[in-house]
Amino acid sequence: MSAALQVHDVVRAFDGVRAVDGASLDVEPGSITGLIGPNGAGKSTLFNCISGFLRPQSGRVELDGKRIDGRAAHRIARAGLIRTFQTPRALTRMTVLENVMLAAPNHRGERLGGSLAPRARRKEREVRVRAAELLELVRLDGHSGALAGTLSGGQRKLLELIRALMAEPRILLLDEPMAGVSPTLRVELLEHILALRERDGITLLIVEHDLDFVMRASDRVIVMNDGRVIAHGSPDEVRADERVVDAYLGARHEVA
Repeated sequence: MSAALQVHDVVRAFDGVRAVDGASLDVEPGSITGLIGPNGAGKSTLFNCISGFLRPQSGRVELDGKRIDGRAAHRIARAGLIRTFQTPRALTRMTVLENVMLAAPNHRGERLGGSLAPRARRKEREVRVRAAELLELVRLDGHSGALAGTLSGGQRKLLELIRALMAEPRILLLDEPMAGVSPTLRVELLEHILALRERDGITLLIVEHDLDFVMRASDRVIVMNDGRVIAHGSPDEVRADERVVDAYLGARHEVA
């Protein structure tokens, strides 16, 4: 089976310093792949290169065998690769439901003076129903009419997740989904992520500092350090890899 996402020898430098230094990785269809590494390893920069928020200076990125490096971020999103961010980007002065609805593909709210024809109204109803279903999925339906700015940090993470789902991704990139989330919501978020793969077959690539979460959720783990991929394999294989231990701890200790 060919990879859904392929990254080949990507380089991105800032002021002569290579934040990403020839990184390569594959993400298989329907898999959950964790991308880990110490602070400054280049993970977020690589995410930005994959999703179109930064342009690689060399190398290439392929989605289902087609090159997407160099495309604008919105075009990559329309091709089916959607990402979240470390800091949720909710529209705080709109309701929770409106935030989700706006993420729907070709939602008329994206266009000034959207048509009010019967077909458009029918589409609007369908979008509203889908948004309500997603809010119920993550137990935010009780907040649908509230302003998004009133949500807690953990609830905003859940809102960010279902906004991404509303865009109907084939590949979903999650950037530190557990950051700032309470222990109770972490358990729920893990359950939702695992259910996405089982129910919808979505392919996920996840950057996360919570190693316990990564090891529990991932089929495969990729490790970066100093802008390069230094190891990859199953969670058990990565735990036992001395290069990974050294990258995190600088000594021969077992990664928990």
